[in-house]
Amino acid sequence: MPTKPDRLRLSDRLEIARCLTGLWQVADIEKDGSVIDPETGAGWLAGYAAAGFDSFDMADHYGSAEIIAGRLLARGKGPMVATKWCPPPGPMDAATVRAGVTERLRRLGVERIDLLQFHWWSFEHPAWLDALHEIARLRDEGLIAEMGVTNFDAAHFNLALSDGVPLLTNQVSFSLLDRRAAGDLAQVCERHGAWILGYGTLNGGFLSDRWRGQPEPAQVADWSKMKYHRFIRAAGGWEAFQTVLAAAAQVAGKHGVSVSNVATRWVLEQARVAGVIVGARLGERVHTADNLRLFSFALDDEDRATLAAAFAATRPIPGDCGDEYRKPPFLTASGDLSHHLDSIPPAFAAQATARGARVLTGSQWEDIAGYCRAQRIGDRILVSGTTAVAGLARAVAPGDAGAQATYILDRILAAVVALGGRPEDVVRTRIYITDEADVLAVSRAHGRVFGAVKPANTLVRVAGLIGDHRVEVEAEAILSPAG
Repeated sequence: MPTKPDRLRLSDRLEIARCLTGLWQVADIEKDGSVIDPETGAGWLAGYAAAGFDSFDMADHYGSAEIIAGRLLARGKGPMVATKWCPPPGPMDAATVRAGVTERLRRLGVERIDLLQFHWWSFEHPAWLDALHEIARLRDEGLIAEMGVTNFDAAHFNLALSDGVPLLTNQVSFSLLDRRAAGDLAQVCERHGAWILGYGTLNGGFLSDRWRGQPEPAQVADWSKMKYHRFIRAAGGWEAFQTVLAAAAQVAGKHGVSVSNVATRWVLEQARVAGVIVGARLGERVHTADNLRLFSFALDDEDRATLAAAFAATRPIPGDCGDEYRKPPFLTASGDLSHHLDSIPPAFAAQATARGARVLTGSQWEDIAGYCRAQRIGDRILVSGTTAVAGLARAVAPGDAGAQATYILDRILAAVVALGGRPEDVVRTRIYITDEADVLAVSRAHGRVFGAVKPANTLVRVAGLIGDHRVEVEAEAILSPAG
């Protein structure tokens, strides 16, 4: 039996215990208005650190978790602290980003954050890329050791990396039931040398011995189980879940460990996974002894085959990593988040015209050439040829046509939405590329957005586009009655 968890050096600036201690349950403990005494909480964290679990994950909205961790840091024990900044969509200028990071530094009581992770709600609002570049500047200043994101899908994680943002990690849901991160995201990480931090490895506690052979609960009370019960249903339901649980129990019996150990070990052994995040309910339950068993065994080919056979009884979780927060089916504790997403300010404002309305995005060429990004006339929305431009004229991800296409389609959808349309209303797209080798990457980007809509489409290779642009897209939408 090991005495400490395994460790991994992700860069010359960051080393972690491969089983991180998650502090999201601090918010749940404090939801009735009571607050954990910071020194008492720091004492509880010190117990985890003494056992080798000295890497802690938290966020700006996890109650007083940052303050508690700060008290431990003040004792000079030197744990690794990863926190998240989750601002609402809006302009992300230098002052706004600095204020968000400064608040994390203040609450933690440190001069440098070990790992700052950024969350964004809607990629149609392009300020997320501005924010990441500003965070990178603060990293260069020494206020942040390393930076990552949370709940980014593979396409947008790749876009940021291809645009030169020095992201080290992406924290996403990853479990025996939610295997999305083992696909495109793992490939992006391999290509760029980035890492995955997996949470939800126990599916809210359902992937444990206590649920094996048990009937499906009629009601689920706590927020974590509400969320992951939705994952179970999305993955094929209770019967399919029990099939996976039985396979995990078979492997666990072979190695003399728990089902939870097997579930977490499977994630830990996946490609480009740096660590798994296991939640801690401070002052109530400590699982360090059981978590140490993660590092007492390894899965062999027989184990992986047993689990893979059980996976065949399940359905893939819909979409890509993080989609559960951004589109149906919303697999969150509160369920449907459309009301929340609808309350987010549009990326672009519609302006009334004599014929209807139009959208300008701030590109310098809109004024120079005298055109708008999109125009609505009656129930039609016409979107101009769009390239991957950030700010006034900077080409985004100049060496990656697939990444440029992802950014372009976000801008097109933002314009359509600003004029009262929806992605489902797009009926035609035209794509212009400069290199035949980019056909597959650009087509995949288009398919991720319009795979279910399937508008009429034309793709043409042209002699060239201006500057570093490798792809340009135009679109047309016809509003449905609901629009």
